[in-house]
Amino acid sequence: MYQLLKPLLFKFDPENVHYFVTRNLKRFNKMPGGTAISEAIWASNDKRLEKEVFGLKFKNPVGLAAGFDKNAELIAEMGALGFGFVEVGTVTPLPQPGNDKPRMFRLPADEALINRMGFNNLGVDVAAERIATYRKSLKPGETALIIGGNIGKNKVTPNEDAVSDYIKCFDRLFDVVDYFVVNVSSPNTPGLRALQEKEPLMHILNTLQQRNSKNGISRPILLKIAPDLTNEQLDDIADIVKQTGIAGIIATNTTISREGLTSKFKDEMGGLSGKPLTKRSTEVISYLHKASNGAFPIIGVGGIHSAEDAVEKIAAGAVLVQLYTGFIYEGPGLISKINKELLSL
Repeated sequence: MYQLLKPLLFKFDPENVHYFVTRNLKRFNKMPGGTAISEAIWASNDKRLEKEVFGLKFKNPVGLAAGFDKNAELIAEMGALGFGFVEVGTVTPLPQPGNDKPRMFRLPADEALINRMGFNNLGVDVAAERIATYRKSLKPGETALIIGGNIGKNKVTPNEDAVSDYIKCFDRLFDVVDYFVVNVSSPNTPGLRALQEKEPLMHILNTLQQRNSKNGISRPILLKIAPDLTNEQLDDIADIVKQTGIAGIIATNTTISREGLTSKFKDEMGGLSGKPLTKRSTEVISYLHKASNGAFPIIGVGGIHSAEDAVEKIAAGAVLVQLYTGFIYEGPGLISKINKELLSL
């Protein structure tokens, strides 16, 4: 059904379509039997798909990448579509509107998106309350979806004070999320990628690790990296994981490269995602996995538009995968296709 609707949806502004689709998805799931119908069509409950990574048990290894559910509005709905985990955000301490519109562009000929959203979100307090509400809504015996909190800094916060923003988000979300992702790799907040350099990144991660214990509980902290890093920088990333003791890496965020694009929006500023990123994100996963001798878990994301793309990521060293642009182009059927393929291996 999604493939029949997609040509119509793609005639309209992508950001407006996102809100239209998600609003109606929420309405459908609030109808009597709506969630059960979604789960019957899309979700898999096969125990063989369960995966334990950094101490957490994932229902299946296919997750929703950050950026789709910025404000923690769609956790239950994404679970009903078959995702094994959801990463909310990127959230910042204070609400911010993001960059001026238009700020998202489809490149159908390239099966890609360019976005320069700029961490538009309602702030960490709203996200924390919504995640808490989701957890309270669970029925007795119902298992909560694994939830990651992707955290960033406000645009107005200078880089030298960035650690304070990450601390605020970390502390506020600690009691409601299962794992954290430190986002210093988005190209859409001025100067943010400078925080990927070894010294500032070590400072942020070590500071969070020092706070990472509450009543004897700690949360896995992951780092999301850009696909545009050199091998030397990737070596630094592997060393940073070892020195800080964080749980793992998410590879990769969007790219600033425009190599090989043909669509009319190819020169728009922002981060590119989708098919053009497939090969490079897999290369980054493979390099980190080999360079570290598999010392830490990697979540693979970037250009997964088919079950085969997901299997390639896993073969390269990823233990879990995440979807965003592929989900938009292929629809929720992609989730079940990946899970079915993994069961056949």
